[in-house]
Amino acid sequence: MKTHILQETNWESVKNSLYNVAILPWGATEAHNLHLAYGTDTILSEKIAADAAEIANLSGAGAIVLPSIAYGVNSGQMEIPLCMHMNPTTQLSILRDILYVLDTHEIRKFVIINGHGGNAFQPIIRELSLEFPDIIMSYVNWWTVTKADKYFDEPGDHAGELETSAMMHIRPDLAAPLEEAGTGAETKFKIEGLREKWAWTPRRWIYISEDTGVGNPKKATKEKGELFVKQCTEKIAKFILEFSQIENEEDLYE
Repeated sequence: MKTHILQETNWESVKNSLYNVAILPWGATEAHNLHLAYGTDTILSEKIAADAAEIANLSGAGAIVLPSIAYGVNSGQMEIPLCMHMNPTTQLSILRDILYVLDTHEIRKFVIINGHGGNAFQPIIRELSLEFPDIIMSYVNWWTVTKADKYFDEPGDHAGELETSAMMHIRPDLAAPLEEAGTGAETKFKIEGLREKWAWTPRRWIYISEDTGVGNPKKATKEKGELFVKQCTEKIAKFILEFSQIENEEDLYE
C-alpha cells in the first residue's frame, strides 16, 4: 500500500495520520493524435502528483493524493468521438463538494495538479476561496513547471514531443510506435491577434488538426521524457512541501 495515495491506503493508516495538504490530480479524456491514449492527461497528472507527494512527505509535508478526475473542459472537441467534456460550472460544483469534505476534516491546504490545457482553475479558485476562507488553494499546470524548450526541439501543444516523451517514460505500453503517429500539423488562425495569442477564442479541433495532435511528436524519446518529468516532479515536490508548511494566508507573503 502507498499511504500517500488515498485510493491505495486504508482506514488504519488514515486514522493515524495527520494531513496538511490534499493533492488532486485533474486530467481529461480526449484523443491524443493517433498514437497516445485518450487518458494521457490524467495518467501524467496522477503519476506526477503521486511521485511529488511521496518526495515531499519524506520531509514531513503530510500530503495525501486524492483520486483523480478524468474529465476536462473539451468544448472545442465535441466533433471527435468520445472526447469527454465537462463544463467549468460542473468542475466548480465538484470542487465545492471536495472542499466541503476537506474543510470538515480540517485539511486546510489544497493543490490541483492539472494535466489538461483546457482546464482553467483560476476563476474557480477565486470563487471558492470566498466560500472556504480557511482553505488555502492553489493549482499547478505540471508541464509549465520548467522550461520545455530546454528538453525538446518542438514541445508541441497537444500530443507533441513533450507529451509523447512523457508517456514513453511513464506508460510506454500506452504510446504506440512513432511511425504510427500523425505529424500534429496545426492550421493557424488567420486573424493576427488570435494567431499571436494576445486575443483569444476557443479552438475548434476539426478546423485545426487532421490527426487531433498539435505539435510534431517524431523527435520524442523516453530519455527526454524521463529528464523533463523528473525535473517537474522535483520542483512540484518542493512546492508541496513549502505549501504544506503555510499556517495561514498571510504566511504566503514575505
